Amino acid sequence: MSHSLNEIEAMSKRAARGAGLSWGLAEEAAKGTRWLAGYGYPGPDLLADLLELNDRLPAIDFSPTSLNGLWQAPAGRMSPLISGATMSDCAIRMQEGQTITIEHVTQPLLIVPFASGAALRLGKAVALEWDQVRLTTDGKQLCVQGDKEGVLAAQTSIVRCSAPAQMMTPTKPVMRAHVSARCWERLGAFAQRTYAPATDASRLRGAGAGLNDND
Repeated sequence: MSHSLNEIEAMSKRAARGAGLSWGLAEEAAKGTRWLAGYGYPGPDLLADLLELNDRLPAIDFSPTSLNGLWQAPAGRMSPLISGATMSDCAIRMQEGQTITIEHVTQPLLIVPFASGAALRLGKAVALEWDQVRLTTDGKQLCVQGDKEGVLAAQTSIVRCSAPAQMMTPTKPVMRAHVSARCWERLGAFAQRTYAPATDASRLRGAGAGLNDND
C-alpha cells in the first residue's frame, strides 16, 4: 500500500510508544522511519522488527554503557535508536576527528537518519560504515555504497561513524512510500496499546448509540 510520509511517521510514533519507548525516543524513531521510507528503504519493516525484538524490555539493556572508546550495550546488542540519538548528540566529536564506533548494532540502517541530523548540525556530511557498506548523508541527500543485503543487515558487529565525508552520487527523498499490509498490521498492533480502553463513561460521552444499541 502507498502511504504518505506523514502517515508513516504517525503510525511509527504510536507503534514505538506502544512498544515501551519514551515519547521522546518514539518521536525520534518515527522521524527516522519516515526518513528512510522517503529514500525507498523499508524503514517501517525495520522498525517493526526492532520493536518485536526489544518489546517492553528495559532501554538501559540496549544503551551504551560508556561513551569512551568502543560503545557496548549490556544485552550484547545495541539499539540503533538509542545509540543513533546518542551519536547525534556527540556529533562534535566527529568534527574533532574522532570516529564513533558502536558494537553489535541491531538493524544498523536505523542509525542513518540520526547521522542526517548530525550532518545538518555540523554542516558537514557524515558517513556510516559496516561490513562492506558505506552510507553518507549531508542531511538533505543520501549516498549508498554497497549491496542491498549488506545495507539491510539485521545485525552487524561494528558501525563506524565519521565526518567530514564525501558525497558520491547522492539521491533525494520522495514524498510517498510503499508499506506492505502485513507491516502496517504489525505496527498497528503496537500502536493499539497506546489507546485507552473504552469504559461505560467514555462510551456515553462519545458518538453513536452509547450503551443503548438498538440497531
